Amino acid sequence: MSSETLSNANAGERTGGYAWIVLALLCLVYVLNFLDRQLLSILAKPIQDDLGLSDGQLGRLGGLYFALFYCVLGVPVAWLADRGNRVRVLMMACALWSAATIACGMAQTYPQLVLARMSVGIGEAGGVPPSYSIISDYFRANRRGTALGLFNLGPPIGQSLGVAFGAKIAAVYDWRLAFIVLGGAGLMAAMAVGTFVREPKRGATDLAIDQHAQEHATVSFWATVRMFAIRPTLALVSLAAAATQFVTYGTLGFTTLFLMREKAMTLDEIAIWYTLVLGIFVSAGIFLSGRLTDRFAERSPQIYGLLPGIALALAVPGFIGFVHAPSWPVAMGFLAVPTFFNYFYLTPAVTLVQNSVSARQRTLAGAVLLLIMNLVGLGLGPTWVGAVSDWLRPAHPANSLQLAFYSLVPFYLLAIALHLALARHLGRARRAARAS
Repeated sequence: MSSETLSNANAGERTGGYAWIVLALLCLVYVLNFLDRQLLSILAKPIQDDLGLSDGQLGRLGGLYFALFYCVLGVPVAWLADRGNRVRVLMMACALWSAATIACGMAQTYPQLVLARMSVGIGEAGGVPPSYSIISDYFRANRRGTALGLFNLGPPIGQSLGVAFGAKIAAVYDWRLAFIVLGGAGLMAAMAVGTFVREPKRGATDLAIDQHAQEHATVSFWATVRMFAIRPTLALVSLAAAATQFVTYGTLGFTTLFLMREKAMTLDEIAIWYTLVLGIFVSAGIFLSGRLTDRFAERSPQIYGLLPGIALALAVPGFIGFVHAPSWPVAMGFLAVPTFFNYFYLTPAVTLVQNSVSARQRTLAGAVLLLIMNLVGLGLGPTWVGAVSDWLRPAHPANSLQLAFYSLVPFYLLAIALHLALARHLGRARRAARAS
């Protein structure tokens, strides 16, 4: 074995503490990515009051309009990152979505806000897939679930910080200032990525026996899409995650508005209590799912589907209790249950996809996974809830959002069924591999 191959094979060990520094910085960028993305839903009530928007307009603004650009452009950006410098792509993307977030705070009309949100989507398209690939080249397969689990703490931390700072700034000053301040923080994070993160060698932490094949693998978008279509593992995991995100994004897009409008919660109360629920329970769920995945996946690959399926089944009663609760303190208690269990799907899905493709396909495969998940979940979830609320509001003006939330329960059941189907397929594949 050549010295270069040995060097590549040991890159994950050689990097040592620096790998964790890179992971922390990438997680910080993901925090800002999700914070900027969710700021609209966090400040939905003051934005709605200021610009005179309906629930349906809010749903399309945070869902369909954003997701079209975020999802579609994620693919060519990932293709570029798989062939070029992933760190540079991430830095430029972070700078773009942060500048667009500042533009959201300056919008005076609904069309202006739509254009600014679309620009946020364009920038954020280059955020997550390059990060998945960079992390996979800094951490070996047996540590990848934990590393990606820690990285995936970005959304809950971003949500909680967005609620804490965004709601507090809006309550004390103005909702526009929240966008401007947090967008400025993103511009500083982009500079930090360009300064401190080094581009790793592709496949650096994979087994040396796979290096030659991975370095000469042909990667194309349509080949990757076809791979997701014909390989049952990739098809099932992407559809199961998409159905789950329909529920999670549909809920996230309107929880703050629901609590304020139908549970009489104030922005100051949201800045404290909703922040705590998001920060503690989503983070705990994502981190625990990553640890459990690393612990059991090697001897029982069914865990990639079984763990999220069981978690979602446990989440349903808590979700119904949250929607039905007579007051916001009771609602907060129930909300902790689905907030904890709803995100058990994310790390297993990302880890399974990253471990199932070659090193040169990881960014593009991650982008295709996000394309499927986000077109369905991010694009349609909030759009669905907003449209149902608008449709029901003439007959149920006091609780249209409550009834719209109930319409998400069948999608919970669909997500559970798809995850269990994934677990069954992985179990059969494992038995077939042993038999052969």
